[in-house]
Amino acid sequence: MRISNVIKSSFILVAILFNFSCSKETTQQDIIDDEIINDYIQENNLTTGHTNSGIYYTYDSVGTGAQPLRESNVTVAYTGYLVDGTVFDQSTAAGVTFNLRNVIEGWQEGIPLYKEGGAGTLLIPSRLGYGSQETGAIPANSVLIFDIHLIEVL
Repeated sequence: MRISNVIKSSFILVAILFNFSCSKETTQQDIIDDEIINDYIQENNLTTGHTNSGIYYTYDSVGTGAQPLRESNVTVAYTGYLVDGTVFDQSTAAGVTFNLRNVIEGWQEGIPLYKEGGAGTLLIPSRLGYGSQETGAIPANSVLIFDIHLIEVL
């Protein structure tokens, strides 16, 4: 009976250690992105919060309506730009409607930080944006900044 408990305990320990060794490690690009984001925050005198994944965010307004989930349909007005100020995309003031499952991971995690009517800025590390892929006017490994207004949760 005791040997069985030792084997079970050993198996559990190995499983836990394996899980930790397979977890996503911080990469050199993560470190670079975090430095870029923190420099941007300091240069622009922003007060931010941040998530465990590395997204930084500001609130102009948290909002008072419904709060979306990762799979929600939402209407968002936005301007997307690089840290040098180059605008790479923007919507009209009426916004664009989409399902959060169909956008970059940074939006899937970042938009639900706001309630309907909320507005602010998301600073998204490259791995939660387009990563090492160059996409249109967005160079590879770019930190993305979005001024967003969550107009509606559908």
